[in-house]
Amino acid sequence: MMPPITRRHKRNNPEYCEPAMTKYRLNVRTAALLMVMALLFSGCASVNLDSHVAETASEAIDIAADETDRQEAHTYLLRAADRFQNRNQHRDARKILQSEQFAAADEAIANQRVLLSMASATALDDTQWAVDITSEIKPDHFLNYDQNLIDRAARLQEKNYRLAGNNLAAAITLILLAESDAQADTQSLHDDIWQNLKQTPDSQLADERDLAIGYEAQGWLELAGILREPEANLDEQGRMIRNWQNNWPDHPAATTLPAELQLIASLAETRPERITLAIPLSGPLASAGAAIRDGFFAAFYEDESADREKISLRVVDTSDRPFPQIYEELTNEDQDLIVGPLEKDALATLSDMDSLPVPVLGLNYLPSGMEPPSGLYQFGLSAEDEARQIANRMTAEGIEQVLVLIPAGEWGDRLETALLQRLEQNDGVALDIERYFREDNLRAVTADLLGITVSRDRAIDVERTAGINVEFEPRRRQDADGIVMVAEPTIARQFKPLFAFYFGGNLPVYSPSMVYEGSPDPSRDRDLNGVIFTDTPWILKDDNQFRSIVKEAMPDIRGQLGRLFAMGADAWNLSKRLPLLKHVDGATIEGQTGKLTMTPEGSIHRKQLWAQFRNGTPERLPPLEKPSTMETQKTTELPQAEQ
Repeated sequence: MMPPITRRHKRNNPEYCEPAMTKYRLNVRTAALLMVMALLFSGCASVNLDSHVAETASEAIDIAADETDRQEAHTYLLRAADRFQNRNQHRDARKILQSEQFAAADEAIANQRVLLSMASATALDDTQWAVDITSEIKPDHFLNYDQNLIDRAARLQEKNYRLAGNNLAAAITLILLAESDAQADTQSLHDDIWQNLKQTPDSQLADERDLAIGYEAQGWLELAGILREPEANLDEQGRMIRNWQNNWPDHPAATTLPAELQLIASLAETRPERITLAIPLSGPLASAGAAIRDGFFAAFYEDESADREKISLRVVDTSDRPFPQIYEELTNEDQDLIVGPLEKDALATLSDMDSLPVPVLGLNYLPSGMEPPSGLYQFGLSAEDEARQIANRMTAEGIEQVLVLIPAGEWGDRLETALLQRLEQNDGVALDIERYFREDNLRAVTADLLGITVSRDRAIDVERTAGINVEFEPRRRQDADGIVMVAEPTIARQFKPLFAFYFGGNLPVYSPSMVYEGSPDPSRDRDLNGVIFTDTPWILKDDNQFRSIVKEAMPDIRGQLGRLFAMGADAWNLSKRLPLLKHVDGATIEGQTGKLTMTPEGSIHRKQLWAQFRNGTPERLPPLEKPSTMETQKTTELPQAEQ
């Protein structure tokens, strides 16, 4: 009997032969191993690029990198980027489209890549990517695409030029689109062309006017140029537009003017001619009403464009009757516009109506949460506007953590709300808010604000606990960057020295216009030195011709009554331009109370000037450059009132 075969026998017996089945099993294993190795060395060549769906951008880029046919790889990447875009995954699309895999791509692939890139750059609001994309193309690039893609390509191209800050190239893109696409919405296209031309810098526009090629481009650039005459009032602008239409009769924009220019051209014809000024002339608001009335009529008589033979002005006292009754009577008398009322409660009575048969320019604002009816415009010396501007100024100067002093009462409530909302929007914070009455102990209020009271109380607690006298030196809180001081001059002159007394003299102080009486008084206002405040152009603007004329005739117009006088003057200027502000996006008026803008709901807001007390006298501060997160969109500058 043959002994059993052991592993030792197998190794040492040269005559031993492995059974055939064992050899076969080894051959199968070897073949499988060779197949696996072949797959590993061949990478992803077995992936079907026509049907493969990458889960991530990195996966798509890796698969494309292993494809030897670069045309196939590029097509696969474009398809993957498009799929990510359809899922609104634009960051994944961006990673693919910015990949180096597209090096040496042919023209067709490059054009498709540009189109997809423009779509994602717009969706991501990626300014730098838009700059990179547009630096490689010209305004006529969109004409490289099939007819069914031309409109989409042109619109994306215009958006990327705007995102890159090149509004002139954006305008030329749309001008070329208008020439090439007869099916385009002409009015919308012309409106967009005009918006881009408005935002083109003067120097760039002047250079391009001499280099423009083509009838349509030349016409557009000339139209944009003539309307930038700095001294042109609205009537003159209307005449300029009509003259341009006569000189360019075959230009597409001569037939279909941008909506804004249509409005300007027809503004003189649509101005209200029968206007009633409805204000209180007796009672507690009589002096305010009289100041507004005087400012309104002063601006009217200084307005060279006003046709005094056609315009009828009247004044109605609102202090002795309910305003709804007055409004009904004026509506029956076919008035074109009612300016007023001044009282907030009277204005609120109009909110019960869905629409106003006669438009109303209210001289106040509706209470928060109250919906304005159609036809109601709201304008006034809003404390909320000033609070928001203070918050913006502090943010621009890097002041994030503030201490706040505000008078007690409903007016202070509204100002506090506006200030806190804007601070929150700007990522700032109010560390402490002290509400005070005029009769309060202002030393105690200031000590509380600066944390001195807390510091003193802590020392007292230590003495009580330890049972010994503790040497105590009060310290103010150290986390504050600045102070907002809302106070009238007599109170502010007490608060400001107290800040220094309680170790807060190095903190910058910001105030609304109420801190300044409106006329220089260095001997009294030295206590306000260093305070930064916002006020109206009526008070702070240098070389104010209208103010000079008024003060020569009415030297007693000063202080808060002067600001109300300026408000009345702006009410006259607004009466002619309400449709323009409402319907022209970004339109502004340089008024006596500030730069005026209007919300879509008809609420008019002001942007004022800035000054700082030095040697007891306000000195104008230059405007700050706006951070990229704050109010970066340019606006249309309309000329100041024709005064």
